[in-house]
Amino acid sequence: MEHLSSLDAGFLKAEDADSRVSLAIGGLALIEGPAPEQDALLSSFSERIRGCPRFGQRLRLHTLDLGAPEWVVDPDFDIERHIRRVALPHPGGDRELFRLIADVMARRLDRDRPLWEVWVIEGLADERWAMLTKLHHCMADGIAATHLLSGLCDDGVGGHSFAHSAVRAREKPSAPRTTLIGGLLNTSAALTAGIVRAVQGASEIAAGLLRPAASSLNGPLSDLRRYSGARVAMADIDLICRTFDVTVNDVALAAITESYRNLMIERGLKPVRDSLRTLVPVSVRSADAFDKTDNRVSLMLPNLPVDEENPVQRLRTVHDRLGRAKASGQRQAGNLFVSLANRIPFALSAWTVGLLMRLPQRGVVTVATNVPGPSRPLRVMGRNVVGLYPVPPLAMDLRTGVAMLSYADHLFFGILADYDVVADVDQLARGIEAAVARLVAISKRRRNPPSRGPLSLVV
Repeated sequence: MEHLSSLDAGFLKAEDADSRVSLAIGGLALIEGPAPEQDALLSSFSERIRGCPRFGQRLRLHTLDLGAPEWVVDPDFDIERHIRRVALPHPGGDRELFRLIADVMARRLDRDRPLWEVWVIEGLADERWAMLTKLHHCMADGIAATHLLSGLCDDGVGGHSFAHSAVRAREKPSAPRTTLIGGLLNTSAALTAGIVRAVQGASEIAAGLLRPAASSLNGPLSDLRRYSGARVAMADIDLICRTFDVTVNDVALAAITESYRNLMIERGLKPVRDSLRTLVPVSVRSADAFDKTDNRVSLMLPNLPVDEENPVQRLRTVHDRLGRAKASGQRQAGNLFVSLANRIPFALSAWTVGLLMRLPQRGVVTVATNVPGPSRPLRVMGRNVVGLYPVPPLAMDLRTGVAMLSYADHLFFGILADYDVVADVDQLARGIEAAVARLVAISKRRRNPPSRGPLSLVV
């Protein structure tokens, strides 16, 4: 038996705190060609899920939370309960597909069974079908969920992902220490500096949670959702990164910021500095833990600059604020909090998390999570996966959420919103694409300035 960590169990408590919340995460794969026959699909997936025992396990809870929940084998496991099949109404476009995704993701998973579903969706235009993989967040974070999705594909789980590259870059070995005393001094100094950063980061996170944001985009949720997606070419994002010396995450968050800014202005709201305080999850997963089915994340709470009108200055401000958030110790503070929670009696940590989740939250406006996905194209049952959209959950009074997933040569955005609050979720998606296009045009002008033509002499 394997116990849930405090972080994993926290997602269960967040769902328990609000009956209108479903804390499942999703991945929507758009696939070429006709959908496979159901018997063939069931046979193939039955074989492939054997590589991950979690697919056949359910939760066992303890009375009064006297012990952490455990993953146990489901003796009544039946894959046909988990592989669903549905067809879209005509004409089978993005509008119909995204409406179905919103409805499916709003429903809670059955805790008496393994916490996952795969929805095979037929009736898409352009001779395509789709596959929605839905997992409870207590089972996996974004990287682990993408790893599981890859395991259902023809090539299985491989090492070709943007996540592996990012983690390897983060875990470059440091220079060797020359002496024992010098090593001890360096270790002591690093430990002290780490504690100072973590304390500073904890104070910043607490201040962000307690200080109300100037926005109407947080508050109580309804039980219905809206969903939309956007996609941009990685080549365009790379061009922006090279031009302005920023990261992919900087560009994505700057595009999200511009889209939210336009939405606020159209609603007659004035964007100010505190209008878009954003929860940005940060992976702390190591290179040797990609096969672990759990959550390994910390967080940052930057204010995204919706008050900035100039797109270039907005991008630079996003870069600066994320840099300051990383340097301040917010990520270390979140990681330290999770580590401490795992070392106290589970009943106490569960009671505390449950109480905190029931308190109204007005400091954070949205969540924006970036998941490095497969760097090579996937295939399912011999068919090419031509698009891969993430689906974030909504909880803690956050009425919108944006997830980003890099797949092959594109970056895909998935936007989930509360049905009653954000009727224009498609506008948010199109705004992200337009914001990237604007930065691409600016980058091209800066790298290729127009010719002034031949000079003429005036005498």
